[in-house]
Amino acid sequence: MATITLKNIPEPLHEALKRRALSHRRSLNSEAIECLECVLLGKALDVPAYLARVRNLRAATPGQLTEDLIREARETGRP
Repeated sequence: MATITLKNIPEPLHEALKRRALSHRRSLNSEAIECLECVLLGKALDVPAYLARVRNLRAATPGQLTEDLIREARETGRP
């Protein structure tokens, strides 16, 4: 595998990459590679797998979000 060195990375970009790496539990290097792969190689979205994941998340979430629940959440705990 090849190695590259990036210089003069703007601080906001560096911080965003660090936050993204942390949220995905990856190293900074692994996250940079993932970002480059997504942009340059254009990974195709596996629609059936994506929909299955959405359905699983929805099934694991009890109830439906309604206007009443939102209103109640906003009012709860307010003086």
